[in-house]
Amino acid sequence: MNPRLAEATSPYLRAHAGNPVAWFPWGEEAFAQARARDVPVMVSIGYSTCHWCHVMARESFEDADTAADLDAGFVAVKVDREEHPEVDAAYMAAASAFSPSLGWPLTVFVTPQGRPFYAGTYYPPEPRAGMPSFRQVLAAVREAWTERRDQIDGTADAVADALADVRGATGSGSPDSDRADALTAAEVAEAARTLAGREDPRYGGFGDPESAAPKFPVATALRFLQTRLVREAAAEASAVADRALAAMSASPLRDPVEGGFFRYATRPDWTVPHYERMLTDNAQLLDVATDAGAGDIARGVAAFLIDVLQQPNGGFGAAQDSESWIGGERSEGGYYARDAAGRADLKPPAVDGKVVTGWNGLAIGALARAGARYVQESWLESARWAADAVLETNTTPDGRLLRASLDEIPSAAAATPADYGQFAAGLAALAVATGEVAYAVRARELVNACVNDDGVVAVPGGGDPVLAAQGIGAPDAASDGDEPSGRAALAEAAVALWLLGAGDRYRAIAERVVSPHVRAALAQPLAYGALLRVAATLATPPRQVVIVLPDPEPAVAGGAESAAPGAARGTGLVSAGRGIPSDLFIVLTQRLAGAWSDAGFALLAEKTTRDGLPTAYDCRDFACRLPVTDPTALGG
Repeated sequence: MNPRLAEATSPYLRAHAGNPVAWFPWGEEAFAQARARDVPVMVSIGYSTCHWCHVMARESFEDADTAADLDAGFVAVKVDREEHPEVDAAYMAAASAFSPSLGWPLTVFVTPQGRPFYAGTYYPPEPRAGMPSFRQVLAAVREAWTERRDQIDGTADAVADALADVRGATGSGSPDSDRADALTAAEVAEAARTLAGREDPRYGGFGDPESAAPKFPVATALRFLQTRLVREAAAEASAVADRALAAMSASPLRDPVEGGFFRYATRPDWTVPHYERMLTDNAQLLDVATDAGAGDIARGVAAFLIDVLQQPNGGFGAAQDSESWIGGERSEGGYYARDAAGRADLKPPAVDGKVVTGWNGLAIGALARAGARYVQESWLESARWAADAVLETNTTPDGRLLRASLDEIPSAAAATPADYGQFAAGLAALAVATGEVAYAVRARELVNACVNDDGVVAVPGGGDPVLAAQGIGAPDAASDGDEPSGRAALAEAAVALWLLGAGDRYRAIAERVVSPHVRAALAQPLAYGALLRVAATLATPPRQVVIVLPDPEPAVAGGAESAAPGAARGTGLVSAGRGIPSDLFIVLTQRLAGAWSDAGFALLAEKTTRDGLPTAYDCRDFACRLPVTDPTALGG
């Protein structure tokens, strides 16, 4: 058993601890060993629910002869891409110089100084369909290292220079050459129509119904189409999101037993799914279902998040595997192919219990919004439990965030801008749903820590220290992958704080983060859904609805005071307010409103009840109409 991996804070690395390969985890120690031996480093990047990562592990990394070849000529490093996204992004960008077909497992050969010189993905144990075997690749790289070092050094230098050029072109201080201003409402609506033009007219979602390419939910794009601006100015485009949700929910992409969605489908009609179930996808699709008013779908996804992914300490695990043991053999998707009765006697696929900070922020925000919308106190409690777990375990004593933890053991991996932004946005949503201002205060601290007044993004402590020392880094993109980019997430958190009255500084931060990328977003809206969602909020005057409830009597209050949804149940004014299309809807007691005002959230200043009755304030661009207590007087 390899103690270096057995003690890792990643289930993926722990799963490789029994390999005959002398793996190192990501870190300077591996590169120091390579320099001492004058051998290249082979970096193998994957994640715990990756099917082909499992396949290559069984075929090659568990084979003694292959391991002997690898250990003799290389220092082998195993990386969990979910724990070290910056490492994955940097090496994925480097790999694009060698192969147009990228994915995981990602296999990258680098010099002892950390410079990539060759890369690929999965390699079979024997030559297959024109693809060399993994051992042939090892032999070829080793021969080139010993016989043609000058060529390798030249390739490594060229790749490093290309990566530096890309980083320079996408850096935080590099706006679009001919445009760096905010989008207008008309432009946002047109971007929505452009995106809607990519709808699969036969099966829903985005793509060509005749294509053989995998089909993904692209939840970031769906959420953009559900914004208030798009609903009002481009209703035909907004309907694309509702149709996509309905199509996916009625297809094999959704598990009918446990409610969660699978990663993607291999066919355009959403059939033959890839069976891993990710926290990122399901958190965002819970938001899509909530915004669509699809209560049954929302309940199913929330149940999956809470019953399957939530860990004993409260944090949400990263994913559930596609494979499980059935009849003594590994089966991909076999568990999910059975109904509830057929699953009863089976051990479920493993859950990666790694608690990723940003991804938990996505789940916290989604459960908070859904819990308030559907009056589900248990969902709010789950969101609060997860938030407290991340604040306790994934935070350093000086307040900086860490990327992840496992079994309440924090990882040494640095948090990314996405971690800060996604978690801050989740905390802000939790504060709104519960009335607990402390979560909003912490969200404000996180945004302040990594975005300055000029919109320059720089996380506290910098990025990955090994990559930084080697002069290798990832492109600083604002486009989305399967989750909101770091820039979009930080802008979203800043907008949430602005809507709560934290000050125009936060609107300015969001504008400065978003505006350099608007041209790219207009040209490729499918890749910039999260950023366009922020742009949509900035493009029109905001509407905020505040409902203040009487403070509970001391004898009734009992435990902790909760503003919503329990205290608001049965209140006609709350129901009326919830039905108003708005950018912010918050329900809280008079005492809590005062606490928010004292904490610097000006929207809640002087928000009190009238005549001891629940009272609503309908605010347009921070100017509030006269308060009303009659539900029929609210709206319009």
